[in-house]
Amino acid sequence: MKKLLLTSIVCLSFAFAKAQSQKNWTLQECVQHAIDNNISIQNGALDIETNEVNQRGALGDFLPSLNLSAGRNVSQGFQFNPVSGFENNKRTNLSASANIGITLFDGLRNFRQYERTKMESESIKYQIQNLKDNVALNVANSYLNVLFNRENLDVLLKQHEVTNAQIKQTQDLVDAGSLPRGDLLEVQATYETENQQIADAENSLRISKLNLAQLLMLTDYENFDVADLDYLVPDAGILDNNVNSVVNTAFDNRSELKIAEQNIKLSEQDVRIARSGYSPTVSGFFNYNTAAQEDTALDITDQLYLLDGISYGIRLNVPVFNGFTTRNNVQRAKINLDRAKIAEDQAKIDLENLIYRAYTDAEGSRVAYNAAQKTLEARQTAFEYSQERYNVGLLNAFDFEQSRQQLVAAENQLLQSKYQYIFNLKVLELYFGVPVTELKL
Repeated sequence: MKKLLLTSIVCLSFAFAKAQSQKNWTLQECVQHAIDNNISIQNGALDIETNEVNQRGALGDFLPSLNLSAGRNVSQGFQFNPVSGFENNKRTNLSASANIGITLFDGLRNFRQYERTKMESESIKYQIQNLKDNVALNVANSYLNVLFNRENLDVLLKQHEVTNAQIKQTQDLVDAGSLPRGDLLEVQATYETENQQIADAENSLRISKLNLAQLLMLTDYENFDVADLDYLVPDAGILDNNVNSVVNTAFDNRSELKIAEQNIKLSEQDVRIARSGYSPTVSGFFNYNTAAQEDTALDITDQLYLLDGISYGIRLNVPVFNGFTTRNNVQRAKINLDRAKIAEDQAKIDLENLIYRAYTDAEGSRVAYNAAQKTLEARQTAFEYSQERYNVGLLNAFDFEQSRQQLVAAENQLLQSKYQYIFNLKVLELYFGVPVTELKL
């Protein structure tokens, strides 16, 4: 019974795993899965844990230190006794001590160091968010590439069916004497060319799926596929916003600037920490110690009680000259602060340039997409007219094939412009503050 139950569980688990591997992924699912499994983001999570350890360490610097020690020393050797002469003496001494130390004032260095660890925590969070944005864009680009290759293959397969029907039709016209045999050979050559194009398109589709699966850290490439939905161009309402409003929103929300701003705060805090080296330090201490000797008339416990002692006090340390160490540390911190401010200015320039480029690309791709639609409509009408003429023998196979190739090229161009337009809109949405997990088609 147990063996049967175990076998059933294994089979069900395998079936569930297979069903999961064969699921068709939406864009949102791909983005979320990539974020959950990306190695760089996982390392970022470890950076957060490391920062938490650093925060506890900085907080521990405020607490007093306590050290306990104990020892047992044995000394043995010949010593001169005026009465009895040289004797082999052996002495065993016991000792114990407890030391407590606490920093009362250190120029606020410990406090500033603790504050810096909290600032660093915010910086790490912004860095992780930036990683998530980049992962989302890469996944969206790869996802749309899969969609393009799949629709392109569908177009080629449909055209292949048309060519196959054309072969039969041309054969009938040749048999009837309406067309020369050369036209049939032309169509058959086109059919074989399309076989090669279909093979190339299938290979491109497999490669694009492989690339996307690798981004998602999946290993079952054969069963991986994206959702088979009717992907239309999403609402382009974001282009109704002025580009300056997109820039302003990005300046308020984008992680690139948050990181730069946080780096300035960290550098300013480093200057304060370095300046703490100019301040005197005040520390307190308390020491308790005792000792005893074996092989004496007094009991060890009594000796420990009689021979114990304490010492305590306050220690002031005033830095007077340390070889310019503190001064140099302050200067280096100020230089790093200037670098951080320059980096922030550069980050703003880069982000503004990227947004203007993304906005221009989105507008341009919208124009290209609309133009591609009109071109396809015109090519479709021209092809239908050419087909009517070809069917009655008024158009040769070469001219008809040219018309059909122009139609295929128009369909391919429409697909390219469509998915480029979608991707540009997704990029603009991210800059406008749409969360990465809410990207959808």
